[in-house]
Amino acid sequence: MNAIGYVRVSTDEQARNGVSLDAQAASIQEWAEKAHIRLIRLFEDAGISGTGIRQRPALQEALRLSCEQKAVLVVYSLSRLSRSTKDTLQIAEKLDKAGADLVSLSEQIDTTSASGKMIFRLMAVLTEFERDQISERTSAALQHKKAKGLVYSPVPYGFRREGDRLFPVEEELHILEVMQDFRSQGKSYQWIATYLTERKIPTKNGGKWYPATVRRMLQNSLHE
Repeated sequence: MNAIGYVRVSTDEQARNGVSLDAQAASIQEWAEKAHIRLIRLFEDAGISGTGIRQRPALQEALRLSCEQKAVLVVYSLSRLSRSTKDTLQIAEKLDKAGADLVSLSEQIDTTSASGKMIFRLMAVLTEFERDQISERTSAALQHKKAKGLVYSPVPYGFRREGDRLFPVEEELHILEVMQDFRSQGKSYQWIATYLTERKIPTKNGGKWYPATVRRMLQNSLHE
């Protein structure tokens, strides 16, 4: 069995930095080696949002080759594939009809099995639901701060400030999701800090990750 890898970041700055792309690619390569599956291509969309799939040339090529080779399309997480439940399910259906499969490493989804397909459909719905919840919570938190006359300082991880407004930074929000996933799996703050440091994922100020930093970041996150 062959595998096709796909990675994506959503901003030009992240594309130039390349850290997130490298981290995603490393995870996919590690999975392929452990599964004894040959990774024949790795496609990347740099500086492209995950809200649409037609505007992502690398994803289209990854899908085409996966279907042609009846290979496994491997992504780091469903959010890298798409932020839309409809688009994600369409991708899965296209792969299934071609005799290809889908693996998402973060959610541990493997559609080569019936149970994996069921979990995938459930996770696709939950991904979009979580995105909508984040949007609602962010809006409520910002309105509360504005009513209290509070200044957004320091700017919370996952957001950037323009004037008196905060705007989401998708890649940082994704890192927060990963951190929260690890905590739900019982990983310690030290383990998470080491994981992020080894993959050269920068903190908000470019410093090193410490357990206290991870704890404070999760506690202060507007996800909560």
